Amino acid sequence: MENTRIIERQFHVPVGDDGLFVKLLLHASPESEEVRPTWVFLHEALGSVGQWKSFPFELCKASGCDGIVYDRVGSGHSTPQRKAWDLDFYREEAEVYLHGLLQALNVRRPLLFGHSDGATIALKFASSFPDSVVGVVSEAAHVVIEDVTINGIRDARERFQTTDLPMKLARFHGEKTATLFSSWADTWLDPALAEWNMLDDLHAIRCPVLIVQGDEDDYGSRKQVDAIAEHVRGQSDILWLHGTGHSPHLQTRPIVLAETLEWAAPLIEKNAG
Repeated sequence: MENTRIIERQFHVPVGDDGLFVKLLLHASPESEEVRPTWVFLHEALGSVGQWKSFPFELCKASGCDGIVYDRVGSGHSTPQRKAWDLDFYREEAEVYLHGLLQALNVRRPLLFGHSDGATIALKFASSFPDSVVGVVSEAAHVVIEDVTINGIRDARERFQTTDLPMKLARFHGEKTATLFSSWADTWLDPALAEWNMLDDLHAIRCPVLIVQGDEDDYGSRKQVDAIAEHVRGQSDILWLHGTGHSPHLQTRPIVLAETLEWAAPLIEKNAG
């Protein structure tokens, strides 16, 4: 796919009363008439389209698949959030926003690549719509609450109050930054969330799952990886990365890219047509 040219298109897609900012990555000159699965990239809680950097482009180009990168409500260039997050926000993100976006773009065979909260949303979507997902790359997902998660969020709140973190995030989220951060931190630190888990949801996942995790992640441990592998019904593979933190696709990009391509190749071949 070295000579393939990818066209980028950006626009907003209405989902309910909100507008999601979307970047499409489209192959300009497909080599055949076959339709391949579409990569869909789901960012972390404080993430956005821009914070993925070049990773989606590189994965789409190398795999020969088109891609969709989008900002969730309250992030990046999407509609500002109109209500506070609640403990059911994963379900809404998966079953309302992601489902509505894929319907609007007529995407029937998604390959989901989710990071952090985005990975949890991807797993929730695969649980709610088990017949429609080709596969899930789950990078640094949260499926149970750990002390390391809570401590990581408390540390992030301290950095938000005492460092230039707000300014860095504002480059991507503008005036939404403070609301986005407080929604994320307040929701995760709510004592009512202490017993939350999505283990029962994982039982409904039948598609293959690649579980990616760094051993120096400030927000999760090997416990997250093993819980996903033990509870999904489909095939699960683990990419455990030493010396890597919360964002393997940026911190160890060549490894994550190569391993994802190898894992996805048979799924793409099987679902092309």
